[in-house]
Amino acid sequence: MRITVAHCLAPRQVQEFQIHLPEGARASQALQACGIDRQDEAPGAAGWLLGIWGRRCTPAAALQDGDRLEVYRPLRVDPKVARRERFKGQGARTAGLFAKRRPGAKPGY
Repeated sequence: MRITVAHCLAPRQVQEFQIHLPEGARASQALQACGIDRQDEAPGAAGWLLGIWGRRCTPAAALQDGDRLEVYRPLRVDPKVARRERFKGQGARTAGLFAKRRPGAKPGY
């Protein structure tokens, strides 16, 4: 079976591995085959998650031909909190849907 393993150690640095495994292989075997489990920040560490085509799975999950196994690292900041902080820094008048208005236009247009 052909499996793609996608792994991101840092922002904007995605590593993709194309590997061939026997039928009935598990996610943990795919990680071993591409060498991710031997790195300092292994997926078994706290906060690391696995997924197959964007759906969470366990290391014991069975793989099928053509699957994409994804290794997720933990978030540093909650996305909702980050958005609130960005909005607070920009101010209400310079952010959002109606930030750019034509001169003389009605409010909200």
